[in-house]
Amino acid sequence: MTLSHGSGGKATRALVEAIFAAELANPILDPLDDAALLPPAAGGLVFTTDSYVVKPLFFPGGDIGRLAVCGTVNDLAVAGATPLYLSLGVILEEGFPIADLRRIVQSLRQAADEAGVRVVTGDTKVVERGKADGVYLNTAGIGRLRPGAQLAAAAARPGDRVLVSGRLGDHGVAILVARAELDLESEVRSDTAPLHDLVANLLDAAGAGVRSLKDPTRGGLATALNEIALAADIGIAVEESQVPVAADVRGACEILGIDPLHLANEGKLLAIVAPEYATAALTALRAHPLGREAAIVGEIVSEPRGMVFLRTSIGGHRVLDMLAGDALPRIC
Repeated sequence: MTLSHGSGGKATRALVEAIFAAELANPILDPLDDAALLPPAAGGLVFTTDSYVVKPLFFPGGDIGRLAVCGTVNDLAVAGATPLYLSLGVILEEGFPIADLRRIVQSLRQAADEAGVRVVTGDTKVVERGKADGVYLNTAGIGRLRPGAQLAAAAARPGDRVLVSGRLGDHGVAILVARAELDLESEVRSDTAPLHDLVANLLDAAGAGVRSLKDPTRGGLATALNEIALAADIGIAVEESQVPVAADVRGACEILGIDPLHLANEGKLLAIVAPEYATAALTALRAHPLGREAAIVGEIVSEPRGMVFLRTSIGGHRVLDMLAGDALPRIC
């Protein structure tokens, strides 16, 4: 990668055509105009954006390209939307290997195909050596709101059940392993995956009873639950014994003094569901490959308002607060 690749001239055009246009080709992107003209979409539109600065760029179970697609798709999915289109902004560092860029874009395209979305517009910039840690990505996403979807953190009510779609903390520990900061006998892989089909299963089975959905990324389950507790002015009780965490992940957290409920996840969802729909919701999640280890892990309570607490396996209680500080920087 050279600075001329970001100049906007021939080198930029050659880079865009050889890598981005070649991998992401579709009729909306192909003109390579400054903006994309999208087909009409019935129903309300949902829009989101996110930036990705993960270190290392390649890790067990994924890479920055797959992460960028899945992260944006999942933000749309938990809002009750069917993902449709993505934009892609790329900031490259002078000297970054073209082969690594091609590998990232190929992974990004494979994830987009898996999620059924198209990358329809984008931008590329190149900065001086040492200014960008290789590559940063930004993706914005547009989705179509599912009919009848009305999801909001403030909708949680006492008696509602708290569900998660599977084991927590895999992504955070996978990043640690990839950085060679932790030597584990068995490999932990990131859970990076698009959740739109899993969400569709859930809403088809229990849509009327689904109050809120979140993907517990940075800050983990604990932070996501605290955001709901504050928005709805309710309390949340979590049963420690019911929270699914892999033995390798739990062991790593014990060694490092990290709570697995504060670790990031990139392929898991959190659902707040009315009690009469909880069984149907759990069944729907477990019927999908990404939800086979789904579990009911807690319930909404009236008091203490705005607080999440853990009912421990030894019969005690402790406050489960938001993540304070940054235990694992540069994870997504």
